[in-house]
Amino acid sequence: MLPTRDVARRAARLVEPGTTVVFGAAAPLGLVSPALRAAGAERVIMLTHGHEASWARLPIARDLLRRIGEHADIVTYLGAYTRARLRTQIPGAKLVRLAPGVDTGLFRPGAGGAQVRANLGLTGRPVVVCVSRLVPRKGQDMLIKAWPHVLARVPDAALLLVGGGPARKSLDRAAAVHRDSVVITGAVPWSALPAHYDAGDVFAMPCRTRLAGIDVEGLGIVYLEASATGLPVVAGSSGGAPDAVRHGETGLVVDGTEPHAIATALLTLLQDPATARTMGERGRAWIEREWTWNQVAARFATLLLDRRSGVS
Repeated sequence: MLPTRDVARRAARLVEPGTTVVFGAAAPLGLVSPALRAAGAERVIMLTHGHEASWARLPIARDLLRRIGEHADIVTYLGAYTRARLRTQIPGAKLVRLAPGVDTGLFRPGAGGAQVRANLGLTGRPVVVCVSRLVPRKGQDMLIKAWPHVLARVPDAALLLVGGGPARKSLDRAAAVHRDSVVITGAVPWSALPAHYDAGDVFAMPCRTRLAGIDVEGLGIVYLEASATGLPVVAGSSGGAPDAVRHGETGLVVDGTEPHAIATALLTLLQDPATARTMGERGRAWIEREWTWNQVAARFATLLLDRRSGVS
């Protein structure tokens, strides 16, 4: 839905005096907020999801983002990285953290990984799993480049890439030489994702920033889902990805452009199962403590009910 005049008129007809309006995505639809203010909206809350951080870097887009922020009472952010980006165009007093949550009942240890391993012929092997859309930013290509270094030390290891996307053909070509140790499933149903996480011993998505900072990771909900599943995480250092990992505690953050650094992190966890298990347990505890949907809902309710402007 785009911020056209027709959309603004139709939305304004829904507004009653004193209404609180919530934009599920601040950009670009937040540009219609002046029309909703004129129709009687008392408060405007705008949620951001990561792409707005890229807008803050672009000459025209950042002006639009500034205009969006001018007409908001509260603009949410995912973590430290996105807050820093948004803060360049939106007053800090309006910024409030509200990140996604994780269903810890679905994403949990023992969610069906043994059956996935059996179906894919991976039973008994150390498995590094990546669950993500197959696009260059997510770093599956760098996992494959790092894989020979891993196999040199852990020859029975397997790399499980779960997801679909435009990079599938190039990843198939790159993985052909490792056909006995790299499995690419393609897209799987959402309901099957917890079991595919649970099929791994280590989760890895070494994301990297591309296109002069425009193509950047906003947070990385997959890291949180992996932690909820009890896996240690290897994350790339792109954008807000480090906000979803406690380096040295729930996982390791690496330079996603360096295959050797990626391989070193993977080997650290694959060759020390006790440390990997401890990181996974700490990750699960962290998610239960700070990232459940009940906690997210409570924070959101506070934003809806608090009549004051946001505070960072």
